[in-house]
Amino acid sequence: MSDSPAGGRHLLTIGQLASYAGVTTKAVRVYHDRGLLPEPPRDSSGYRRYGADHAIQLVKIRTLAAAGVPLARIKELLAAGPSVFAAAIAEIDQGLRRRAVEIERIRRQIAELEGGDGLFVSPEVAGYLTLLREIGISERTVHLERDLWILLQSVAPTQASAWITDKLDAIADPVFRTLYLDYDAAFDWPPSDPRLPAIAIRTRDWYAARAAPAEESPSDVVITRLAAATAGAMSPAWNRIAELIQQ
Repeated sequence: MSDSPAGGRHLLTIGQLASYAGVTTKAVRVYHDRGLLPEPPRDSSGYRRYGADHAIQLVKIRTLAAAGVPLARIKELLAAGPSVFAAAIAEIDQGLRRRAVEIERIRRQIAELEGGDGLFVSPEVAGYLTLLREIGISERTVHLERDLWILLQSVAPTQASAWITDKLDAIADPVFRTLYLDYDAAFDWPPSDPRLPAIAIRTRDWYAARAAPAEESPSDVVITRLAAATAGAMSPAWNRIAELIQQ
């Protein structure tokens, strides 16, 4: 180190400086680019040599950055007087508190993801989807139902609340459960499958045996048709069953 310029004031390479300050050489270069840390000239060997003043400045930068101070404000704070510095730190602290609240909210949402359907639909619908799984309905069909309920609850929450009550009542009926399982099994059948007419007849008979439903409003009709069209597009066999019921 005897060949260091300026009487030995600049003794450290960039790697040594970074190591002493507990940062990476990449971080040191970023601080140079941001104008936070002066960049010394190269010596006769072509290396930049850093002294104690650089190390002290770098430790200050690292400390502020680790405390959550944005890099864009560090230069301002390093040059600020005590009162300005304290006010700026208080402002940054308030911002960090707001971020902490938002992060906690996001963490709760992520935790709710582990609960599955409850994040996207009402507790009643989530319970209904659980019942479908319990009776043996495939996950494919349960996901289709869930997506349709997400749509229904978004565009018609009042009607969706009434519909889920009706669905929970239906799923309690063993006849309906058997019928639903047959629907699920028929998902991938070709529309010409000879078993489809029997399912259509059983479906029509089951609905005919129930109390007459209340008259639907025009918006209800649009939503119901949208849901039916979505399901039909997913399964030509289901679409064929719907056609047979109408016939």
